Amino acid sequence: MNWFRDNPRDAIFVLLTLALPLVLLLMLIFSLLGMRGDYQGEIERLEPRVARLMGLKNQESVLTEAAAQVDSGVLGLVYPVTDDRASVAASLQKNVRDIFADAGMTISSSQMLPSREDDELEHIPVKVTVVGGVDALDIALAELSNYHPLLMVESMEVYPSRGRAARGAPDTQEITATLQILALRQNG
Repeated sequence: MNWFRDNPRDAIFVLLTLALPLVLLLMLIFSLLGMRGDYQGEIERLEPRVARLMGLKNQESVLTEAAAQVDSGVLGLVYPVTDDRASVAASLQKNVRDIFADAGMTISSSQMLPSREDDELEHIPVKVTVVGGVDALDIALAELSNYHPLLMVESMEVYPSRGRAARGAPDTQEITATLQILALRQNG
């Protein structure tokens, strides 16, 4: 131990030389422990997601079957993407006119309106104005609800109109109705 007392500068240099690797080793250990904690937190955060994905993977066949059933159900409610937009609109207008005429209503006007698109579906509206009895309107609305692909009444305005009943029949209330009817088409 005399050497340390006799050479204080060299002793400090030797001690610093020995302490530097020790300090670096301690820094490395603490850094590794911190990284381990971060990774452990990430693992704990991901475990529920992995468990959900594994559950979905285990139920893949059931989910695929359910999705196919939903797709086939939707296909029955909308016009397919293979049908031309203009032909769908023209067919829709003709069919709506036929439904109201078959119910006993008089069509005073009908027109195709501009279509609107969203991510998956195209909305094809037709506006029709009809005149007739309340019972005829009820029959036509029932036929619209049974029509496939699905037709929806987007808006309806009904107001009374004066009309003559047939000879010998009591006066019946005639109405004028303006309906905006909407059909859906798959967007391509």
